[in-house]
Amino acid sequence: MCRTSIYEARNNFSALVKLAEEGETVELTRYDKPVAVIISYGEYEASSSKKEDWLMKWRKEYENELDDIGLDFTPSRDCPDYSKDPWA
Repeated sequence: MCRTSIYEARNNFSALVKLAEEGETVELTRYDKPVAVIISYGEYEASSSKKEDWLMKWRKEYENELDDIGLDFTPSRDCPDYSKDPWA
């Protein structure tokens, strides 16, 4: 991993992007504290697809609980329909 300040990154941005393209992670710092990271586009896509995979797994695991077929949603006196008469 390469670590550099934002000031130095401004002056050497093209070289840092080339490092990221080659697979090296570039950490940008401000006052010696990490504030940002430059990574390759392939690495970015891989990390964002993990989030989608997690959501798809969760949906598949709980698909029966999320299915609302069979539930009765007919209005009753306990739950009046305010869209017809809001002052009822």
